[in-house]
Amino acid sequence: MFSKKEEGSVSLSERWPRASKFILSACAASVAELVTFPLDLTKTRLQIQGESAVHRYGEAAKRTIPYRGMLRTAVGIIQEEGMLKLWQGATPAVYRHIVYSGVRMITYEHLRDSVLGRAEDKSFPLWKAVVGAMTAGAIGQFFASPTDLVKVQMQMEGKRRLEGKPLRFRGVHHAFLKILSEGGIWGLWAGWVPNVQRAALVNMGDLTTYDSVKHFLLLNTSFQDNMITHSIARGLLYKSSTDCLCQAIQSEGFMSLYKGFVPTWMRMAPWSLVFWLTYEQIRRISGISSF
Repeated sequence: MFSKKEEGSVSLSERWPRASKFILSACAASVAELVTFPLDLTKTRLQIQGESAVHRYGEAAKRTIPYRGMLRTAVGIIQEEGMLKLWQGATPAVYRHIVYSGVRMITYEHLRDSVLGRAEDKSFPLWKAVVGAMTAGAIGQFFASPTDLVKVQMQMEGKRRLEGKPLRFRGVHHAFLKILSEGGIWGLWAGWVPNVQRAALVNMGDLTTYDSVKHFLLLNTSFQDNMITHSIARGLLYKSSTDCLCQAIQSEGFMSLYKGFVPTWMRMAPWSLVFWLTYEQIRRISGISSF
């Protein structure tokens, strides 16, 4: 604890380190999300555009499927809905990352520095990094699941408009309230199990790779803790995730599981790059030690 005299000279980051790190990671994630969100929207549209209708109803069904491929999907959204619609659902996406990235980052740092125990030279065994990253990702996604659900629902509103269907939500807060009124509190966590599983694996790749590579470079090469080093290191139709998997394969084929892979991959790379560069720089500007 700090005395009254000391409190005046202590920065906010030193007084409330975890809260400060939460805010900084949330800010960095918001920047990365806004920059790469159009790719996320394109991925979602690709994944739900409904190729199965062609197999079920024949060639006539193609008229109800306006987009094919990543570029044509993006161009179609711009032409038919307007440029700004590439950011349809961006608000809940930012909300989601404020919760998700904030929780996962402070959880990982706490596990790394206090629970699992990083060495004095800041080396951290790979197996510990994997455990910490997967745990942090799972916890972060669980808390962020309601905002993730709303994000996807809001992204679909543009498609409903094109199909001549009435819009379901007037905005983000209305979407939260409607889902809550129709499904109860647990309705906000619909689909959380596969999302948590995915987040654990994604963070095993993201957090583990960045933390391990960055500190390997700092400990074993002449690289300094700067932007160069930071750059180098750098989703009620289904009963369960298993039922969703089986139905997708039966109706659309095995390769349907990879719809949207290209925009997903193209988004994750720049998202991670923007996030880590922004996060490291605002930590430094705020007087917090490098991640």
